[in-house]
Amino acid sequence: MEDRAVSCLIALRRVLSAADQNVRAVAKATGLSVQQMIVLQIIEDTTEITPMMIARRAGVAPATATALIEKLAQMDYVTRRRSESDRRKYWVSLTDTGLAALHSAPDPLHQKFSEEFARIPDYEQAMILAALERVANLVSSPDEPSRTEQPHVLEMPKATDAEKETVQDRG
Repeated sequence: MEDRAVSCLIALRRVLSAADQNVRAVAKATGLSVQQMIVLQIIEDTTEITPMMIARRAGVAPATATALIEKLAQMDYVTRRRSESDRRKYWVSLTDTGLAALHSAPDPLHQKFSEEFARIPDYEQAMILAALERVANLVSSPDEPSRTEQPHVLEMPKATDAEKETVQDRG
């Protein structure tokens, strides 16, 4: 049993190393963090979106989303526009500079993973997902709630129908 635990830890370190290399490659190529790249991808998918929707789709706190948007706005990668119907709300959209930065980034790890994962049979995908969720629960702190209800770490959640209607409203 000890050999399996060691083998699992080695495999986990390989995954973490690949993720770390991806973070460095993205940062070197674009000057952006992976979180900032994810925010740009979310905005590109929806054209115009609110910070709260970005927070939900990216799986971060609203304050984190706001900080990411602020940094991206300072870099001229996104613009913010106040809602005409509710002055407290604002819409975020991608600039041409932001679009160029997004498309100049190296292929993110999650895209490569998604492409390779799609080639695996469904039953094997389910087994991998279950094993990864189990590993995540094994290594997370005891006071941290189980994240099985959260979107998978390698998959960005799609906009909900309510978000799509809100985006269409844009008022």
